[in-house]
Amino acid sequence: MAEEPILLSDDPAPHVRRLTLNRPNKRNALSNALRGELFDALEAADRDPEVRVIILRGAGSCFSSGYDLSSLGELPFHTAGGQGQWARHVVEGCFRMWDLAKPIIAQVHGWCLAGGSELAVACDLVYVAEDAQIGYPAVRTMSPPDNQYHAWIVGMRAAMELMLTGDAFDGLEAVRLGFANRAFKAEDLEAGVLEMAQRIAKVDPELAQLNKRLVHRQMEAMGMRAGIRAGTDLHALGWHTPASRTYMAELRKGVTQALQTRDSAFGDYRTKGEGQ
Repeated sequence: MAEEPILLSDDPAPHVRRLTLNRPNKRNALSNALRGELFDALEAADRDPEVRVIILRGAGSCFSSGYDLSSLGELPFHTAGGQGQWARHVVEGCFRMWDLAKPIIAQVHGWCLAGGSELAVACDLVYVAEDAQIGYPAVRTMSPPDNQYHAWIVGMRAAMELMLTGDAFDGLEAVRLGFANRAFKAEDLEAGVLEMAQRIAKVDPELAQLNKRLVHRQMEAMGMRAGIRAGTDLHALGWHTPASRTYMAELRKGVTQALQTRDSAFGDYRTKGEGQ
């Protein structure tokens, strides 16, 4: 039997392309194979003259639990090697999504953790279920984030609390902090996102491209792109701390047990039976 595709694509409305992360049994953990297919599909949609807006969502119980720590392998696109390569390639992937002509909407439900949150932030608009859970638990044991968007998106005080605890916040808090545009009841999220996508698709695509670009340009003028790039060096330093080395040794023995150990003192994520 053929294996189930790890990325699904459909066109649920005129001029709308929808991409679905399809590893529900792995909580849509972002393997490099999945991420490679995703970038290919995003760029194909960007070249398609019939597409005006792209929706990105996850199948099953959540948007994405983060990077697949058990099957990363070769990077999905080239980034110069050396210290900090992983964080640099994550950041470059985010910039590639920002620089596409077509607006991208993240449709977030369930867990949206670590690399999953970075993928959502790389989208131009973020709509969430009220009970979604968004966080970056890797700061507890591993390193600072690959993509240090937090201070730019949610402000210094909220970013500091998130970085010092690794705690998650729900969809309503995501809107209050500025991480997301709007929150919907879980059962209304898909319809709400599709309605917004169709509204955006009414705008001439050449003008929409300029409108998208102007927002990014304003943030770049304030230093956002330079600041996030600079953060990759701090991420690289994190891997050389004794705490990170000790944790990575435990991770190599078993991913699930290492994650449970990491979060047991906090009483969240996998200690509740979910998340990564």
